[in-house]
Amino acid sequence: MYRRCGFRYERKLRAIGVTRIAGVDEAGRGALAGPVAAAAVILPEKFRHRRLNDSKQLAPELREEIYCELISNPQISWAVGIIDSIEIDRINILRATHKAMRAAITALSITPDHVLIDGLPVIPFPFPQTAIIDGDCFSLSIAAASVIAKVTRDMMMRDFCARFPEYCFSQHKGYTTELHLLKLNEFGPCPIHRRSFEPVAQPLLALEGFIQTATSPARRPWREVGLPLPAA
Repeated sequence: MYRRCGFRYERKLRAIGVTRIAGVDEAGRGALAGPVAAAAVILPEKFRHRRLNDSKQLAPELREEIYCELISNPQISWAVGIIDSIEIDRINILRATHKAMRAAITALSITPDHVLIDGLPVIPFPFPQTAIIDGDCFSLSIAAASVIAKVTRDMMMRDFCARFPEYCFSQHKGYTTELHLLKLNEFGPCPIHRRSFEPVAQPLLALEGFIQTATSPARRPWREVGLPLPAA
């Protein structure tokens, strides 16, 4: 069911005297290549935006338009944390995602009093937090972070596409698609592929599984080699 983003969580915090509230979200956690990006955003109390929503529910053109509006607004404090594929392979994707979130929140020009995080709690974390499942659908602060994280990462993947054109990163942004798996099978992994992710090591097997489950309503997420898949 569609739920319009708003300030319900932010209002509850302001009612008890919390004023500087940041939203945090990530992009690229489930990709097979490229970095994971996290954004932290503090919106002004009177902020209004009729079109801002979870970045996954926005068309790419609208998402980039909203991104430009957000980052050019002097009343909005924002920052991004980036963890590359080498570090993802070294510490695993869950820890890398949390590291990107901590990097983003500590890079803000304004120190937050409280942080709203999309998903599950991040431990350890430098500020008080409220974790909200599907928070980018409920909180405008998290939705703003989701847009900035997503567009930032997409721009990086387009740059990588120029360096590694044979993989067509600008089309799939490093995620598990039939095209990406075909290119992986043809060319093998490139320097930005996450080698700890099973489909990178076995793209043909992953492609067969992808085709089998493409129309299934209950898709199984890809596993990391030797590591349980963390909760989304």
